[in-house]
Order: sequence, then structure tokens, then C-alpha cells
Amino acid sequence: MYNKKTLGIFLFAVALAGTAFYGGFFYGKSQVPSIYAIEGVGNKTLGEPDNMDFSLFWDAWKVIQEKYADRANLNEKEMVYGAIEGMVKSLKDPYTVFMKPQEAKQFQDDVSGSFSGIGAEIGIRREILTVISPLEDSPAQKAGLRAGDKILKINDTVTSDLTVNEAVGLIRGSKGTNVKLTISRSTEDELKEITITRDDIKIPTIKWELKNDKIAYIQLFNFGQTAPSEFRNKVMVVLRSPADRIILDLRINPGGYLEVSQDLTGWFVETGSVVAIEDFGNGTEPKEYRSSGNSVLKGMPLVVLINEGSASASEIMAGALRDLRGVKLIGAKSYGKGSVQELTNLREGTSLKVTIAKWLTPSKKSIMNEGLEPDIKVEVTKEDIENMKDPQLEKAIQTVSSLNK
Repeated sequence: MYNKKTLGIFLFAVALAGTAFYGGFFYGKSQVPSIYAIEGVGNKTLGEPDNMDFSLFWDAWKVIQEKYADRANLNEKEMVYGAIEGMVKSLKDPYTVFMKPQEAKQFQDDVSGSFSGIGAEIGIRREILTVISPLEDSPAQKAGLRAGDKILKINDTVTSDLTVNEAVGLIRGSKGTNVKLTISRSTEDELKEITITRDDIKIPTIKWELKNDKIAYIQLFNFGQTAPSEFRNKVMVVLRSPADRIILDLRINPGGYLEVSQDLTGWFVETGSVVAIEDFGNGTEPKEYRSSGNSVLKGMPLVVLINEGSASASEIMAGALRDLRGVKLIGAKSYGKGSVQELTNLREGTSLKVTIAKWLTPSKKSIMNEGLEPDIKVEVTKEDIENMKDPQLEKAIQTVSSLNK
């Protein structure tokens, strides 16, 4: 989830491996000195911690420079980037990510709300590249990609060793070109190949419609920068309509800015209510985030739809509404992305997104990796999808209709 200084929405070496196989391993006759000058590399000790000894790193660097067979084509900048990526990968946290200049620019493009690709949020879940949610009306959704699908191959590239950024780089491409994803789906025995035609992607925010003459059905697709103003405009329309109760649909919503979740939750609860708690886990006092909306919807009966594509800010909002108002959550278990990342812009256009805390609901429940269990669980079957039925929405309509004002 993001806030403007602290980011946590999206989802996202030097791994130095020594392999000794005695039959064909050549052990160098001379030892590399622990201290030496390395030509052409600047700022080797800038910011170096007092208690760290980087001599092993520079030993390895020196050996590569002196003995690597294709020394003429060594790219020292890429070696430094690789070293940082390895350091980050050692944390085993899929949301802590180092981004090279192009990846950093791509990330900012995502946040701005428009880009070219297939329109799906992806992340690493249990070490497998997984679809968090396809975006509404996106090529991915139209091609049949679903939240929870495990992406095993992108075209002919196996994804097991890819970072999220590397996978995104392979999936994206020019408008009108195709990408083939090989996926595993929990409800099906065989692997599926889905071919998706890339297109310009504009991330939708919100839409609503009146159901059964009195239910405002509001679909919120993300917690982006424009969501507060767009939500406010829709609320004004809802308040002028015959609607006297609300279904808030947070399914297939991968999250967004923290400030936005505070703002939108505030429409449904008392102003100043605790929406989320930031737990740093290192003895630091937890930080509370409070609602900032104007509470005009707090008296309207409400239910919330969630599923495995509900992540980050959408989980915060759903958890807060349940804790603060006893709102029923209907659908399927949410994704479980309950951590907060801080984005730091580094030199040369690079960026580092690092996990600094985890989110707790107002009742201090952690959703990290666990997700939110719905109060009313409703499964969507393959037959439901084929027949364009939505039993979760049907249950939400039934439930909210039975609530007293």
C-alpha cells in the first residue's frame, strides 16, 4: 500500500554461490589479496557501515575482472545492479525490490494510471508468480485470466526464477502484439495456455448502478490518486438516488494509496476512527491512521464483497469496516498483502522499494499472508463463470436487503 512518502501498493543477486565439484574444479594457485585498488570504480566506501567488512565482495569482484573469460564485455554497472538485486533477494520478501532505471520508470507509469500491456496485477505468492487481479475490462480479463492463477511460463520462459519486475518486462509489449501465458488453476487439473493481445491500459477507478430500486452497487477497482474525487462524485449521485443501502465491491482490487483508504473509509464511519495500525515490529511505537472522510454514509446499511483479488488497501478498508461497524464481508478469502513499502529514489534513476512495516486492522489483526476470511463464504464455480452468474453478488443483494436501517 502506498502513502505519498511510504509505498506499498504493488505488488514486488549479489547471490554469490560457490560450487565445488572436485572432479572438474580448478583451484587457483594464488590467493587474492584482501586489500587492493580497483580501477574505475568510485565511492567504494561511501556510506559503508562501520561493522561490515566488504573485502569478500571486492575479492570476488577482482577475480571476475582478472579471470572471467569474456572480460572485454563485462558491464560494471550491471554487476553493481546485480549485487544489489542479490542483497535484496536474500531477504526473501517479494515486496522488497530494487528497480533499475527502466523498471523504476515503469513503476511510476503504473502509479500514474496508464500503460501498455495486458492489464493484470501480479506478485510472488509462496514463491510462485501469481495473478493478484486482472483489471476491469482489460485484455487479461477478457482473455479469461483470473485472480489466483499461477503463471508458470511467459511465452517460452519459465517463471520460477523471475522477479516480478522481470516478469512484467516479459509480459508487456507493443499494442496489438500477443503474449502467451501458461497457467495453473486450482479448480482445473490440466495446465492452460492463454494468449492475450496487448493493448493500451487505462486503469479504471469506480462505477456504480442501482439494483432492486434501492441498493447502490458500488464497484471500486483501485485506491489510486483520483479515487477520492471520483468516489465523492459518485456518492453525491447515490445520495440523490432512491438508494437506501450499499454494496461495496472490493473484489479484484489490488490496492493503492493509504491516504485514499483513510478518505474512503471515512465516508462510512465516524470521522477520526482508527482505520489501520502500522506495526514496525522493532520496538517502535505502532502508528495509527485515522479516517478522514465526512461520514455521510455511516448510517446506511452496508455489506462488502471481497475475493482473492482484494489486496492491500482494499483489505485495510474491508477489515476496518468489519471491525468498526460489524459490516459483513461476503465472497472469498482476500489475498493477504498486509505490508507497507517505502519507495526511495536512488542514484542514476534507480529506486528501492523496501518493506518497513505490516498493517493491522483496528482490532489489531494482521492480514499479512493470512488475508481476511469472509463472514459469508460464497464460491464461484466454473459453471457460474461460463453462465455469467455472480453468486457472490446475489448473496450480497440478499444480505443487504435484509438489513434494517
